[in-house]
Amino acid sequence: MVHEDGMTDQRTAEVTIEEFEHLAKDGSGFLDIYNFVTEEIAHGHARMRLEFREHHVRSGGTMAGPSMMALADFAAYAALMGAIGPVQMAVTSSLSINFLRRPEAADMVAEARIVSSTRRLAFSEVDLYSAGETAPIAHITATYAIPKIKA
Repeated sequence: MVHEDGMTDQRTAEVTIEEFEHLAKDGSGFLDIYNFVTEEIAHGHARMRLEFREHHVRSGGTMAGPSMMALADFAAYAALMGAIGPVQMAVTSSLSINFLRRPEAADMVAEARIVSSTRRLAFSEVDLYSAGETAPIAHITATYAIPKIKA
């Protein structure tokens, strides 16, 4: 999580990449479609990759918006799990994407961070990049609803 002073939270992630990937294989087939690669999970931060494949391309030879949105959503979920631990039923309650420029026909990388959270809601930002580039191609804000955990 990034604090108001711009400093990054240095706490250990509440979930490992292996635990997160096991949690993400929920039987929905979602990962079979996208084949996301989890590159990093930290406390309130995640970096994910969507490998370039023809079925993610729209006319014009660029990554399709729905694939971009899926990557952003999945990266935000990973960042949340890094902050709170494995909670399978945390769900997206809102997601807004601003497409900033045309992505390259290349792998796409998402950098997600939890900006703020309460016991029931987490607010995140995600920047998407074409692999190897430093200027974002999209900026996303997402809110996750965190279920009440029975004691």
